[in-house]
Amino acid sequence: MPDVVVVGAGPNGLAAAAVMARAGLSVEVFEAASSIGGGTRTSELMQPGHFHDVCSAVHPMALASPFFRSFELARRVELVSPDISYGSPLDGGRAALAYRSLDRTAAELGRDGAAYRRLMAPLVRNIDGVMDFTQNQLYRIPRDPLAAVMFGLRTLEQGTPAWNARFREEYAPALLSGVASHAITHQPSLAGAGAGLMLSALGHAQGWPVPIGGSAAIAAALAEDLTAHGGVIHTGAPVDRLTDLPKARAVLLNVSPRGLLKMAGDAVPARYRSSLESFRYGNGSCKVDFILSGPVPWQAPGLADAGTVHLGGTREELARSENDVNAGRHPEKPYVLVAQPSRFDPGRAPAGRHTLWTYCHVPANSTRDMTEAVTAQLERFAPGFRDLVVQSKAVTAAGLADYNRNYIGGDFSVGTMDLRGLLRRPVVSRVPWRTPLPGVYLCSSATPPGPGVTGMPGLHAATHALQDVFRLPVPALGLNTAGGN
Repeated sequence: MPDVVVVGAGPNGLAAAAVMARAGLSVEVFEAASSIGGGTRTSELMQPGHFHDVCSAVHPMALASPFFRSFELARRVELVSPDISYGSPLDGGRAALAYRSLDRTAAELGRDGAAYRRLMAPLVRNIDGVMDFTQNQLYRIPRDPLAAVMFGLRTLEQGTPAWNARFREEYAPALLSGVASHAITHQPSLAGAGAGLMLSALGHAQGWPVPIGGSAAIAAALAEDLTAHGGVIHTGAPVDRLTDLPKARAVLLNVSPRGLLKMAGDAVPARYRSSLESFRYGNGSCKVDFILSGPVPWQAPGLADAGTVHLGGTREELARSENDVNAGRHPEKPYVLVAQPSRFDPGRAPAGRHTLWTYCHVPANSTRDMTEAVTAQLERFAPGFRDLVVQSKAVTAAGLADYNRNYIGGDFSVGTMDLRGLLRRPVVSRVPWRTPLPGVYLCSSATPPGPGVTGMPGLHAATHALQDVFRLPVPALGLNTAGGN
């Protein structure tokens, strides 16, 4: 009989399991799919020897998440951080580029370079305080109040119609909106601005790394640590009811609020059930992977050296696309997030070939294949792209929901990304990971700090389970610490 049962072997579930196992507890993990990873799987989707990240591809949080820093992920997984973290192309062969060097970025942003530096420099200098503020529960006093205030004021500026007040040209606004659009929400918005500023600051403070061998390397590192400390992982083991699980003192669920309701049934108290039933899910994405016979022929110099490219044009065009999705429409010219992992990890494809990872935002439950719209945007900024396509594969928003039980309607954020959605995740509580069911905790992206491959929802849930159930402290997580592997 295990001390702890974890449902879901995505990065959050594996993080929670690893923490509990390092505390000296016996842990069993149950995963519905045939392989671990959730949002960090890598697969030969189309042809042998061509490796595609099934969900996440580029990982700013691999170096910045408080959990992954304590876990020393950078010592366990080889990470490559391109000198250009991301870029935003504009028509006419132009592009705004975000180098790891903030000074070089500002120098290439024309008349708005100084304004961009003033916006970003305090966040880059105080990146640890920014991460502490954004990766922990909102209802607590920040460890670095000054960093929190600077971040908050900039979020208010960039999340409102005042977002262009300091800028005069197109480059810097397009660069910022390309990152803010990672949050699937209307633009401008406080939630989008907050996510965008955090990720932008990370692009300059440390870069946006690509894992060698694919995102599956992150899941493998977590699983290796878990099993080294006695944990057991069961794959191909879906859990439909909590009563199907082995008896355990603590149960940690890497599931959506809807999944929790289904698994717990009538055991959920009425008030909590009502809160979970009214939990709002966001819009979805259509993912399109490509095998190419050569690198993307970007028209703008520099984009070939960017790990990530945000397609969509000007800030106004990006906002129009995202606001179409928010209104339930498929945009004619969608925002497309593009990752070029094989450019930095040649093992992803045979010599002369490349794998390209893309997705665009669509309304929830969409069944529309957006391959043509995505291809058109790539052709717009990389003329000749169509001629390089060997094969492509699309997964609609509805298909994403089938792939992962947590992605309701294709929402891989597991919850609406707006201010209300950030404050109520999934309920308004100082300890939202704790459920009313004795010993049962929620550790998915539906809990703070929300989406992204951070491991933080798992760490938070495990921290409270250790305190509440076992009266144990959080163990050291590093390689060279007591109990390290």
